[in-house]
Amino acid sequence: MNCQPQVASELMSPTSSLDNQTAPAGEALRITEQDLDELFRLKHGDPETTGWSPRRRYRFGYHQPADHYEAMVRKLVTPETDWIDIGGGGALFPDNQPLSKLLSERARRLVVVDPSDNIERNPFPHERVKCLIEDYQTEDRFDLATMRMVAEHITDPPSVVRTLSRLLRPGGNVVLFTVNRWAPVSVVSSLTPFWLHHPIKKLFFAEEDEKDTFPTVYRMNTRRRLKELFAECGFEERCFVRLDDLSVFARWKVLNYLELSAWRVLRRLRLGYPENCLLGVYRRT
Repeated sequence: MNCQPQVASELMSPTSSLDNQTAPAGEALRITEQDLDELFRLKHGDPETTGWSPRRRYRFGYHQPADHYEAMVRKLVTPETDWIDIGGGGALFPDNQPLSKLLSERARRLVVVDPSDNIERNPFPHERVKCLIEDYQTEDRFDLATMRMVAEHITDPPSVVRTLSRLLRPGGNVVLFTVNRWAPVSVVSSLTPFWLHHPIKKLFFAEEDEKDTFPTVYRMNTRRRLKELFAECGFEERCFVRLDDLSVFARWKVLNYLELSAWRVLRRLRLGYPENCLLGVYRRT
């Protein structure tokens, strides 16, 4: 099948990179500033009275990569949606409980599939299935599959995408949100012994539960590889964007301010930020 990119879109938002974007047909999947503003208020409340970090991001006009992912899923979940979330473990959206509740109640059906014990902590699925997605056997079909920060851990991508093709109805969408293989943090992570991953994540991201740290292999973490994998199984790319990721220094006020300032300068020069995540939407034909 022909999986050539559609015409280049306008910038999806001020926090998405300027290159390698795809315009969804009819602009149906375009994330607007209004979408992101509504999501911010749902998550954080009034921008002027929330905590210093989200307030500062808001004033700079910067939205985190996860915000774009959440806005995309919000667009696609309707009362007629049968939704399968893959690898979500203990949370649909770890930093957005109000949206998790809203969309789990909106969807007709929500199944979460994850081999980890942390799936038992997730309060929002209508059904929990504790296994690898490749091992999930069902006659049911879904309209939407979501994969949040899962792709970097998958050791057998062709098998996973074949399973998605089996599980989705024609016209169904996969929303995949993951790290960029060639972003600086991913490169450093791939060179760092696994036993050091949790201490480093705890330092930078305040991760406390070591059970939520998993080995990374980065076998489906570039646009080219994702397009190849999904095209081979009958999917077309509907939307793709690189999302600037300024999370490394988010815990420290001075470093956070300097990072946001550097990001703003790069934007004005129309240069991409080196640390970024990938967000793609793939439709089963």
